Amino acid sequence: MKTRPLRPILIFTLLLVTLLAACTTADPYRETFDDPGNWRTGDDFETTGLIQNGVYDFLVKADDLFIWTTAGENFADGNYEVETTQLDGPLNNGYGMLFRIDDAEDDFYLFKISGDGYVWIGKYTNGGATVDDIEALIGDWWFESTAVNQGLNVTNRLSVRAEGANLIFSVNDTEVGRVTDNSFNSGDIGLMVETLGLGGVRVAFDNFTVTPLEQ
Repeated sequence: MKTRPLRPILIFTLLLVTLLAACTTADPYRETFDDPGNWRTGDDFETTGLIQNGVYDFLVKADDLFIWTTAGENFADGNYEVETTQLDGPLNNGYGMLFRIDDAEDDFYLFKISGDGYVWIGKYTNGGATVDDIEALIGDWWFESTAVNQGLNVTNRLSVRAEGANLIFSVNDTEVGRVTDNSFNSGDIGLMVETLGLGGVRVAFDNFTVTPLEQ
């Protein structure tokens, strides 16, 4: 079975800090990335995150680097969903969504997949500054799943049903895990790309939605 060892991870946030909404919203949210919006963007020698051609185009150039960007929103319960398409780079990587982000403390839940068919579900505190700040909530670390469409230029849809402490995770409408955890109750949403060796991983994100739970 394939394993993914723990590695030191450098954490950088992209430019242009935006404030969270003053209160948690229960209104439907849909981001198509047709307009710039409030998402953080930036371009430097290690990363590029731009809203262009109707997607959030996210490139991590450096080796062994974890980068995320946020929307400047605030949500609690709801159905979270985003479409992801790897465009370039090695398939040994990680990319996906963050939710219930505390931007001040860099705490969040993370749901990511890899281009070669693996899933990781867990939480970060303090931005994952040390190994002790990263905890897998399902499985020991990464786990393989046939729900993931592997390779370049194929789309995977990640979704999370979050109701209080009850979290259900799906890839392409196939459940890949569920957990009860009450560490984080509400917060921002985000996108992330991680290189697990060689850099050059480029991912397009589209149609990030948060919809209220059925009453």
